[in-house]
Amino acid sequence: MEYKDYYKTLGISKTATDDEIKKAYRDLARKYHPDVNKDPKAEEMFKEVNEAYQVLSDSEKRQKYDHLGSEWQQYQRSGGQPGGFDWGRWQQQPGQGTSYRTMTPEEFQEIFGGSGASGMGGFGGLGGFSDFFNSLFGGGFSGGFTSGPGTESVYNQGGRTYRTQAPARRDMEHEVEITLEEAYSGTSRSLQFVDGRKINASIPAGVDTGSKVRLSGQADGADLYLLIKVLPHKTFTRKGNNLQLDLPVDFYTAALGGEVEVPTMGKTVKLNIPAGTNSGKTFRLKGLGMPILRKKGEKGDLLAKAVIHLPKPLSQAEKEKLQAIKDEYHS
Repeated sequence: MEYKDYYKTLGISKTATDDEIKKAYRDLARKYHPDVNKDPKAEEMFKEVNEAYQVLSDSEKRQKYDHLGSEWQQYQRSGGQPGGFDWGRWQQQPGQGTSYRTMTPEEFQEIFGGSGASGMGGFGGLGGFSDFFNSLFGGGFSGGFTSGPGTESVYNQGGRTYRTQAPARRDMEHEVEITLEEAYSGTSRSLQFVDGRKINASIPAGVDTGSKVRLSGQADGADLYLLIKVLPHKTFTRKGNNLQLDLPVDFYTAALGGEVEVPTMGKTVKLNIPAGTNSGKTFRLKGLGMPILRKKGEKGDLLAKAVIHLPKPLSQAEKEKLQAIKDEYHS
């Protein structure tokens, strides 16, 4: 089995601090990330950098690795050949399980400059690590295994059956911006992963900022959540399942009564304005708001606030008539 020099992989000394390890990893991960570097060898380098960080960023793994490294170097100095080194006592015993450091969304954003789903395929899981890593930290048997998040795995070795609890993988979030129209009607987004997978995610009608759409098992075995952000609208303001808007009403209609057209998300409707309506009066239009999530066919209301507009400019004749009405009102 080939010895892996993780310090050399990250280009740091054996006395490197946690911050120095993180900085080295951040720089190299950016350099070799498959989304950035199209060199065919970049993906393999990215995996090696990730494996080194998995070990050196974990105090227990790093301590074990350092002890192994000291004995390995002593063995080499004494003229020993790789095939004669006793790897057995360093191998993790079956059934002990192991833990994996999964990058948080905040760390992903810090390193790669975004919170997207792209890149999550490169983290976690035994399948992406070398035999050296798997032997020391992943169960101590050839072939490896895969398992779902937080599930029990069963494997055989030497005629005996072992069980190990796979660590629960950490769910991830990816922010998705949609328009109010998309939130009203429902929409979809196409997502592409680093490993080449593409999925079309459906976003149901009625979602609001802060809503989460769950994509089961899409984050390297864990769940990917689309974190919805609904963009501001030029006409409507959303308040829960209701929509609000300022409704322009001309002075004459407000004074004498009449009909005005009211825009809604799906159509334009007519609203009867009573005579003597004051600016600020709010009219509730039932069922013309947003669809209510998980309640098929139900919608909130549209709240239309009357905003009185004076005619501009007034003609001389209009001014004289208004003055006469004012004089009569105050007589």
